[in-house]
Order: sequence, then C-alpha cells, then structure tokens
Amino acid sequence: MNLPSNRLLNAATIMLIPHAASLRLPVPITRPGDIPDMRPSNRQPDELRPVTIERAVSLHAEGSCLVKFGNTHVLCIASLEERVPPWLKGRGRGWVTAEYGMLPRSTGERMRREATAGRQGGRTLEIQRLIGRSLRAVVDLVALGERQITVDCDVIQADGGTRTAAITGGWVALHDCIHWMQARDMVKDGIIRDHVAAVSCGLYGGKAVLDLDYAEDSEADADANFVMTGSGGICEVQGTAETDPFSQEQFDELMLLARKGIAELADLQKLAVG
Repeated sequence: MNLPSNRLLNAATIMLIPHAASLRLPVPITRPGDIPDMRPSNRQPDELRPVTIERAVSLHAEGSCLVKFGNTHVLCIASLEERVPPWLKGRGRGWVTAEYGMLPRSTGERMRREATAGRQGGRTLEIQRLIGRSLRAVVDLVALGERQITVDCDVIQADGGTRTAAITGGWVALHDCIHWMQARDMVKDGIIRDHVAAVSCGLYGGKAVLDLDYAEDSEADADANFVMTGSGGICEVQGTAETDPFSQEQFDELMLLARKGIAELADLQKLAVG
C-alpha cells in the first residue's frame, strides 16, 4: 500500500522537552561540613542527563523523533507496512520490530559500517531485539491487525546509554505511527496500552548512580539497563558486574534509581505526545 507522506504532525506539534531535572525529586540537604561527591558530569546520583524529544523529524515516515540523553543522540523512525512476517500470516495479529545501528562517526573514532562487513555484529542484534521486545510489551498486536511496524533506531552520537535512549524515543515514534493510522481510520484507540522507557544505572565509585554516560560506564563496577512501563511493570533487566559481584542490597538501590528515572522519562513522553 502506498501511504501518503506524514502531514499529520506539523511544526507546531514538535516539542522540546525540558531538562529532566525540572521533574526531579529534591536533592537531600547535606549536613554542615559535608562535601558532595560529584559525578564527572556534575550530576547528583539520582539525576538524569538533560533529555529532549523532538517529534516529526522525518518528512516521509509515519512516526519519528530525535531523542537526546545528554550527548547521546538517537534518530527513531517508525514505518508501517501492510504485511507481517511469513510465520504470522493468517493469525490475525500484527508485529512490531526494531532495527538498530550506529553511524560510523557516532563515536570517537570512525567505525566500519556493518553493511560493508556483510553482517550485523552480535551487539547490534542483541540491542535491536531488546528494543523490539520492549515496544511489543505495551502493544495490543491483535488490535494492530495484520500489519508490521518497524522502528529504526540510528545512533547519530554515542556517549553511553544508546539502547535506553532508543527504547525511550522508539516509543514516541511508535505512538505517532499508530496515531497516524488512527487519523485515517485504519485502527481504533487502545493499541498502545502503556508507556515504555529505559534507563541505565550502575555502581560508580562505590555509589549507585542513574543514567550513566560513557565516562561512568567505562569505569563502573557494575551496570544495568532497566526497561519498565509507565505503570511500573518490569519488561527487562540486564545487569553485569564488571569487577566483584554486587549484592542484593546494591541491586535494590539500582532498581529504586531506575524506577525514579523511568517515571521521569514517562512523564517526558507524556509531555512530548501531548
């Protein structure tokens, strides 16, 4: 089906989301003489990087956004196809999938394009499967009908947390794609059941911190990626001890930070899609 270009979202709907700190819980007051241990980015342990979500950045796509977690920038594009994978034909349900990639100079040194190598790397496959699983967790695939939505997540600039930014921005692109369909009476309301967002947490310098950038991620004692819904449901947790194993108590600290960060990101998504 030849779908017309995206004219539904005009410049007036493109929204710059304020610094996540504006939704942050107050920082505890320190006692006289205390010297706070600042992170490399001068953030508090429970503070997200500045997050912005800009919608409708693609002329042709049914849904799109540019998401920025500090210096990590990811372009998320949602494309609708009137088909499903062969194994889903005739089963009366749709599919949401994702593809992920990094531009050659998204990092400090140029990387070779995976296309020139003839295959995708293991990291790429793992991340795009994570993105797809995370988005499908909040979609009513039966209500979508026998259609496929592919969310392409391309990293323009990387400074840690590319997969978490891709999931958070991918939800916005997916939302706008489905809204595009609703405006054309292709589907009814209720296909997206909840928000979904993701954030990293880790143990840096012996302390639990939220939303690691590359400087922290590369030196962390442990790091984890959390994917949760807006209502607090857990979609996926990926955690690794880089040095010594971490304790249950330390994991619980990371989980509390993740819940706080994802609640803020879900609020930003709500502001973005209005």
